[in-house]
Amino acid sequence: MTTRAASLPATPPPPRRGRLRSALLALVGGVLPVLALLLVGAPPATAATLTEITDFGENPSGLDMHLYVPDTVQDEPAVLVAVHYCTGSGPAFHAGTEFAQLADQHGFVVIYPSATRAGQCFDVSSPQALRRDGGSDPVSIRSMVRYVEERHGADPDRIFVTGASSGGMMTNVLLGNYPDVFRAGAAFMGVPFGCFATTDGSEWNSACANGQISRTPQEWGELVRAAHPGYAGERPRMQLWHGTEDDILSYANFGEAIKQWTDVLGVSQTPALSDSPRPGWDRTRYGDAGETAPVEAISLPGVGHSLPGGGMAAEAIRFFGLADETPGGGDPGDPGGPGDPGGTACAVTVTTNAWNNGLTGDITLVNTGEETLDGWRLAFTLPAGQTLTAGWNAEFTGSQGAITAAGVGHTSVIAPGAGVSFGYQASHTGDDGQPTAFSLDGVACS
Repeated sequence: MTTRAASLPATPPPPRRGRLRSALLALVGGVLPVLALLLVGAPPATAATLTEITDFGENPSGLDMHLYVPDTVQDEPAVLVAVHYCTGSGPAFHAGTEFAQLADQHGFVVIYPSATRAGQCFDVSSPQALRRDGGSDPVSIRSMVRYVEERHGADPDRIFVTGASSGGMMTNVLLGNYPDVFRAGAAFMGVPFGCFATTDGSEWNSACANGQISRTPQEWGELVRAAHPGYAGERPRMQLWHGTEDDILSYANFGEAIKQWTDVLGVSQTPALSDSPRPGWDRTRYGDAGETAPVEAISLPGVGHSLPGGGMAAEAIRFFGLADETPGGGDPGDPGGPGDPGGTACAVTVTTNAWNNGLTGDITLVNTGEETLDGWRLAFTLPAGQTLTAGWNAEFTGSQGAITAAGVGHTSVIAPGAGVSFGYQASHTGDDGQPTAFSLDGVACS
């Protein structure tokens, strides 16, 4: 069975056991980015298809599984588990993020789990979910990974996980429960392992969501170690992302997660590196200043509950060590190859015209590489307070913060040395500045 389009219910399921406020919070955090995708435009289709797997093994919580195997899949491929937000689904996360396109470039396989309970949040709170092989969603996701290892010859030493919101929480849980399975994780706007724990059968922990739970690094670390008692092997590396204006899962959880994973990985809480790899990204690395630091944390000033986007997915793939991979086993340094930035080189110019609480923007994208761009996707970030309301000559994903534009019709193909122009209209709350952090198919533009 194949699926290509994201689908969301017109009205979310009603919250259970009186958790109206929590369900509404999850709804706002999860639906808005995907709703914007549906209203403004979906990304172009790729050659490979998203396939539903109906019998993948032990599945105590009844999750659904979708699998994306690119046409460029490597021999013994790496595997990425990509976990959606509350109210979302695997197909919606596939359609609304760049992980499938990055899989096309680098030849890895993507697993998209779907939560099927009311509210479509993952279980990151029950006692069963917070211990190895205890039951619930983590066991189901482990079964999905095992299925891909067995059916597609995946490399068991290159299994990774990422997720947003509820999926970011699950990323923390999976690294705690299965440190021998996952090599690294990238958690977008999540919370530390165990922060959402409850014992009353509820799925929402308001104290954690509001940033009211603070522990010492050792206390946070003990929660992780208790998930798999006696484990003494290598622990997976962790990349953490959070916007400072997140009003669904408080930004305070970002600092608590840094405390937790530096303790788990046995490294200092004093950064070995602090830099800004892109405008609006404040990055710190712990334990090592290099590309494979045990813990990497990216704070995004002015950004709310709307990650990942704007090249963030590509940065997660870089952190995993997959960005230099070439489908078919070729040399990443070959001209025009997926590992060569020259293959998708680009330049961008922007002009904006603002008034009162609105503005328009015109973007020109020039192909400065040596190969024709066909079906391009340009990611960028709007300033805080701006909301995309309309667009032309491109299809837009997202409405605030991280935005992706994709070529349509006459703008979808750009010959070497040529360019295309497209535009958008947005509202603003005072900052009428230009967008930043342009990247084409995961490669930064000049």
